[in-house]
Amino acid sequence: MKKILAIIRPDKLEAVKNALEKIGCHGMTVRDVKGRGRQLGVTENYRGRDYRIDILPKTEIEIVTRETDVEGIVQAIIETAKTGDIGDGKIFISSVEEVIRIRTGERGDKAI
Repeated sequence: MKKILAIIRPDKLEAVKNALEKIGCHGMTVRDVKGRGRQLGVTENYRGRDYRIDILPKTEIEIVTRETDVEGIVQAIIETAKTGDIGDGKIFISSVEEVIRIRTGERGDKAI
């Protein structure tokens, strides 16, 4: 099993969620987060003064899935979240040792 952690632009959440549903990926956890990468923030002008905003709002999507489903999920996220501009986000993939469904006690793939 694998955990996919995607950090995307907040305005891309609905498109990504719809794309994931189309390929059969329904379970996910979504969080509003703030951060920065190479973009190092943006400069905005308000009432004639420049302000640097260096921690930007992002959306984090966390999905635990079977290893065989990872590539399809990753491609769906990339295709729908990509704008081609700096700040599109990142995807992290890591291994998950065990998953246990609390309600039934099921483990492994059955618990996903």
